[in-house]
Amino acid sequence: MDLTNEGVGSSGLGANIVNKIDHLADYKQYGKVVNVVGMLIHVGGVTHSLSVGDNCIIHARGGRTVGCEVVGFSEGNALVMPFGSVDGIGMGSRAEVSVAEPVVYPTRDWLGRVINAFGEPVDGKGPLPFGSSGYPIYAPPPPAHMRKRVGSKVDLGVRAMNAFLTLCQGQRLGIFSGSGVGKSTLLAMMARNTDAEINIIGLIGERGREMREFIEDHLGKEGMQRSIVIAATSDESPLVRRQAAYMTMAVAEYFRDQPNEVLVLMDSVTRFAMAQREISLSAGEPPTTKGYTPSVFAQLPQLLERAGPGVEGQGSITALFTVLVEGDDLNEPISDAVRGILDGHVVLDRAIAERGRYPAVNVLRSISRTMPACNTPEQNALVNRARQMLATYEDMAELIRLGAYRRGTDPKIDEAIQFNPALEAFLAQDIEEATALEACYQRLSEIFGSVKPLPPPSSGISS
Repeated sequence: MDLTNEGVGSSGLGANIVNKIDHLADYKQYGKVVNVVGMLIHVGGVTHSLSVGDNCIIHARGGRTVGCEVVGFSEGNALVMPFGSVDGIGMGSRAEVSVAEPVVYPTRDWLGRVINAFGEPVDGKGPLPFGSSGYPIYAPPPPAHMRKRVGSKVDLGVRAMNAFLTLCQGQRLGIFSGSGVGKSTLLAMMARNTDAEINIIGLIGERGREMREFIEDHLGKEGMQRSIVIAATSDESPLVRRQAAYMTMAVAEYFRDQPNEVLVLMDSVTRFAMAQREISLSAGEPPTTKGYTPSVFAQLPQLLERAGPGVEGQGSITALFTVLVEGDDLNEPISDAVRGILDGHVVLDRAIAERGRYPAVNVLRSISRTMPACNTPEQNALVNRARQMLATYEDMAELIRLGAYRRGTDPKIDEAIQFNPALEAFLAQDIEEATALEACYQRLSEIFGSVKPLPPPSSGISS
């Protein structure tokens, strides 16, 4: 019987059933638990049938089953970590080898839904339909020599980003910020206001309390209509948090292949790295800088490089990854590693946030590596002039605030003081406000055209 033609093929369910039947093993193989140390479970009798990254199912007391992943081997035993709790797992518990590769079957009907790291719905809106094609969760990036170049500019609706840190299709930017400086709010603004066709939002290791707040208040109905949210809260196991990040990229790759222009927003890469650190340390991998293991720095490019332009005939995955900077130190290990992989970085400055300007983007410490090539000469001239004004003012800010600078001493400083209020107002933006890409350059032009030059300072000598 052809299941794909029995009224279920349109949802892809029949194709999924056929696919699973085709990949069923001829027999099942079992091992047993020989030791449990913390979150690490030693399974014996199956070492020749498993490799690192494979899955197995442990049958705990009370009929409960616990999914696990192989993270290493030691003394003839497989070292596995559970996706859930180790409660009920003891010596002699049966471990069933799973030969199936972790795959997800996305479809366009997933838009507006919230799913977990396993592709299961967690929003209470009922079951998810399945697509006809499976996408591996742990897939390699497209071949570098076959990838297209970055495309046209992406409208993010945020003036500081559109004008000073222009993003192009297939580009990857990092948003570097300490805690409480507004990175999640900035992500939500861009998800709501972008002109990208599809948003894939990965919330990795987020606080459970903030999950609903982000979806309902910050993202809103408008943002959710073209978004899929993959969520793994901070209380879930490190395996789940890590897999949620890879699941985010797998779902994005499905839409890229349609083809669509996809915007991936991931918050945060740091918590992905922390999850991998927990896994590696439990498996006995030696720590290096700040406790991070070598495998953390090996997996970061494997995750981040999956974003970018596709090959011919595909769309692009444009990506914004947040990096939680510990102690506002932009040179801490994860920040340093991520900055070297991505195509630019956006710095959110605590000092700017403390004086009440949001989003707290420090445009002088941020860079987009597609600029100035993506702009016209006129646009570059506007942006460069604004940057010079902001840089000059910042250099003299302390003296200006103390009243130690006397107007007329330096014409460039006088000009920077004159234009600074208008430029600060331009960079400030309410969460509900959106400004189109071209309108940003128009507003900059209006600022420089509307502010009248200051009269020359009085000499203090009367005639």
